[in-house]
Amino acid sequence: MKELRQITVIGLGLLGGSVALAIKSFLPNVKVIGFSHRAATRKKARQMEVANCISDNQADSVVGSDLVILATPIFTFEDIFRDIKSSLKEGTIVTDVGSTKTLPHRWAAKRLPKSVHYIGSHPIAGSEQRGVEFSRDDLFVNANCIITTKKGTNREAVSLLKGFWTKTGCRTITMTPAEHDKIYASVSHLPHITAASLLNSNSDELLKYSGKGFLDTSRVASGPSNIWVDIVMTNQKNCARGINKLIKELEKFEKVIESGDHDKLHKLLESARNKRAKLIKDKLRKKELL
Repeated sequence: MKELRQITVIGLGLLGGSVALAIKSFLPNVKVIGFSHRAATRKKARQMEVANCISDNQADSVVGSDLVILATPIFTFEDIFRDIKSSLKEGTIVTDVGSTKTLPHRWAAKRLPKSVHYIGSHPIAGSEQRGVEFSRDDLFVNANCIITTKKGTNREAVSLLKGFWTKTGCRTITMTPAEHDKIYASVSHLPHITAASLLNSNSDELLKYSGKGFLDTSRVASGPSNIWVDIVMTNQKNCARGINKLIKELEKFEKVIESGDHDKLHKLLESARNKRAKLIKDKLRKKELL
């Protein structure tokens, strides 16, 4: 990674703080600059020494950096691109850790200078926790990181970015922004919507009687609502399609339960059970589950 001498991380929550710590651990010769618009977060980040330098100015934080990583809510990206564009040196790679990619690519093409390279990144790591205090340098070890590119994306920049994520412990997979948003609407965004719906369909009184299974099933609904509003609203059509597919599956259950068809109900449940067993086996084989 000789080409990377300085990296800026904008946004120092769980993901941004973990990226900064991973750089310090796995790329010790690279200077890492951190920025957060919250003074309290900057103070905490300095205490934790998540970066070599914590900047008070967003535009200044990217001066001289070879790689800039946005780790803020997705709807902030366009304004950030506008704010930092004049401070970016020629050849800088700009990426992000956001959960949707079509709109960020569009905003980058509109707001960033032609002399820099925007490439999307989505490390499949994190938790429902938020805040720099939960950051850890090994968050990305054995995680997949989706790299999104478009026709004409600079190949050398892509190779460098893939190398960066590999150094933090990730396995990289490359696809288009549209492919990414379609896939993750189903396997990430829909589960969050489903968990939220499950909680909202039960009263506080009923929830008092819930057990560990309910807590496991609804865990992802603890994610920050402002972050998830941005994710869903930047992937509306795909999320709506996913909801429709889920409704059809629920209607299958409704139909067989109302009809009292034990065999069909067993088949539906066993199909899901087998799919999950296969999924767990595959994740263990790839060491995505520890």
